[in-house]
Amino acid sequence: MLQSLFLIFLAVPLIEIYLLIEVGSVIGAPLTVFLVVFTAVLGAFLIRLQGITTMSRVRSMLMKGEIPAIEVMEGLILLISGALLLTPGFFTDTLGFLCLIRPFRLLAIRWFLSNRGSVFPTPPSHIRRPDKSSDHTIEGEYWRHDDDKRP
Repeated sequence: MLQSLFLIFLAVPLIEIYLLIEVGSVIGAPLTVFLVVFTAVLGAFLIRLQGITTMSRVRSMLMKGEIPAIEVMEGLILLISGALLLTPGFFTDTLGFLCLIRPFRLLAIRWFLSNRGSVFPTPPSHIRRPDKSSDHTIEGEYWRHDDDKRP
């Protein structure tokens, strides 16, 4: 895991520098800088729209009493997308704009869940779970203290 992160933090800046030099040599430095700034501004605008849409879906699911798990994960991907779009460069912008496409986000979430298995870690095998046969039902009566009527 640590090696993968090291490779990512090494490879991404190298790819960005290479692409900036190549694009700059074709269209010129001023236009390259303009494109980098323009994609950051456009990305921030689109992230805001997508975030508002995702939040409204979360709100409507909560009003229905449903758990908005996928929508929360979409929000996390949008957060990552915003960071990628604000990072100067064409490679990170491409990844950030891909994350703005909802079908791509849903595909990434499905891939993550299928490879990870679960968002929550599973308990270790040495933890004993209670058997179904050991479940006990305790019967009794109750009353509220503010009620004067007792059975």
